[in-house]
Amino acid sequence: MPSAAALRRPRSLTTDLVQALGDRVRDGRWPAGTKLPTEGAIMEEFGVSRTVVREAISRLQAAQVVETRHGIGTFVLGQGDANTFRIEPRQLATLQDVIAVLELRIGMETESAALAAMRRRPEHLTAIRSALAALSAAIAEGRDGAGPDFQFHLEIARATGNPHFAELMATLGGSMIPRARLEPAQPVTAELHAYLRRVNEEHENILNAIERQDPEAARAAMRTHLANSKERRQRAAQRASRRR
Repeated sequence: MPSAAALRRPRSLTTDLVQALGDRVRDGRWPAGTKLPTEGAIMEEFGVSRTVVREAISRLQAAQVVETRHGIGTFVLGQGDANTFRIEPRQLATLQDVIAVLELRIGMETESAALAAMRRRPEHLTAIRSALAALSAAIAEGRDGAGPDFQFHLEIARATGNPHFAELMATLGGSMIPRARLEPAQPVTAELHAYLRRVNEEHENILNAIERQDPEAARAAMRTHLANSKERRQRAAQRASRRR
């Protein structure tokens, strides 16, 4: 079992924690139904921040290894369902692959945001705000915040009241966040930090529309957010093509 010393490399903290917690499920120490320790207990055991713990749990949720029941805790579901629809890492190896997934997301998540605006309950707003706060904290700490970014979108899918939206989002997993695939080892530069702040502003626009129960505004805000991400990747692909 990795100790705190084994988790000391800043850029790999979340990945290492996901591996450590996942190992406990795979080797039977945490069978299905087991309630995970509290965030505080995991922070103390592995010597990591609350943000790292939340990012790791988000990734395990995306892999359908655990499920968080708000107000109760996080529980083991199993080792993940390998038979469901899934976009594998090898299918996200290039910019064009990531752009294709963004096109899928635009089609799905714009409607997800609209339905969330019509159907959200107070607990949904609390969960979405919590994910957004975790992302803000990650950005402030100089982290890329891919975990809470995914959690933000997953909570919106849950707020639709249609379980199929959340299930599809979960099968896409945290790798649907472009920077989680294309920039995993890059430091958070001033340019990336400025970009992440713009991303957070777009997230706030989406949340505000959902909170106002304005489906058209929520749909438009989500489309703008994802279209901006797609445009950024397309520009990067064009630059890469010109260098060849």
